[in-house]
Amino acid sequence: MKLLTYSINHTPARLGFLDGEMIIDVEKLGRTMQAPMPDNMLDFIDLGQEGLNALTLLYNSASKEQLLDNSLPIGNATLLAPIPRPRKNIFGIGLNYTEHVAESARTLDTSKELPQQPVIFSKPPSAVTGHDSDIIHNQKITQQLDYEVELAVIIGKGGKNISKENAMDHVYGYTVINDISARDCRRAGQWIVSKGQDTFAPMGPVLVTKEEIADPQNLNLSLTVNGVEKQNSNTKFMLFNIADLIHDLSTVFTLDVGDIIATGTPAGVGAGRDPQEFMWPGDVVEATVEGIGTLRNTIVDSEEDSK
Repeated sequence: MKLLTYSINHTPARLGFLDGEMIIDVEKLGRTMQAPMPDNMLDFIDLGQEGLNALTLLYNSASKEQLLDNSLPIGNATLLAPIPRPRKNIFGIGLNYTEHVAESARTLDTSKELPQQPVIFSKPPSAVTGHDSDIIHNQKITQQLDYEVELAVIIGKGGKNISKENAMDHVYGYTVINDISARDCRRAGQWIVSKGQDTFAPMGPVLVTKEEIADPQNLNLSLTVNGVEKQNSNTKFMLFNIADLIHDLSTVFTLDVGDIIATGTPAGVGAGRDPQEFMWPGDVVEATVEGIGTLRNTIVDSEEDSK
């Protein structure tokens, strides 16, 4: 199922799912069918597989008229991030593709040796934005705004010390994230200022539940800037796969329902190019992951720059 969070003319966010080119509102459909359903993504994820089963049953039981009465064309809605305000920081994974390790060592002073454990950082909830929204470029802070297409994993079952063998049982679904980075904002080796600024975690356009992705370790992912391809790879080239990451993270932190893991980016980032290429106001960046969709955003000046 392709779940999404949407708004119409800046109204409060609503939970929906895609049926072709139509969005069906989950809570409204439930109300019509006299089966209460949540109106937001996190509450729905909390229901786990039972929630998905119940929604599938509602959909299959509804008449065409009932579905139409509770739907709208996708083109009439604004797609927000699937989880517009995560409960916790997003877990980011650095240096998780071999060629990206090499290019980072050349240009970002990171080690040329392959990591022996996942490299973990975080992005705060305030960094999240959605599809077709703006990414703020504060030129008083950074002159090196960069892109990173990544597969994001959403946790559906929490836990601590999760084994690799059971790790995928804890996955709810997947979305696209662009790990926006201000390369000149690292502080003493710490990354959160570089990666955690407002709008630096665009996500979307949808959350695809795990049963629709046969093999998350064999998904093409790519990124373009102004229509020119910059990244193109496959999740099979991760150094640490999704099960590895869930296991490792859960040995350090308790994973909770709704947690988000950004699994790392392949080579081709702007900082790794010769000459380096960074994004500027007016640029349009599109991040695509096979089976999920394309996340599109535009770079804009910050209000501070215009003063």
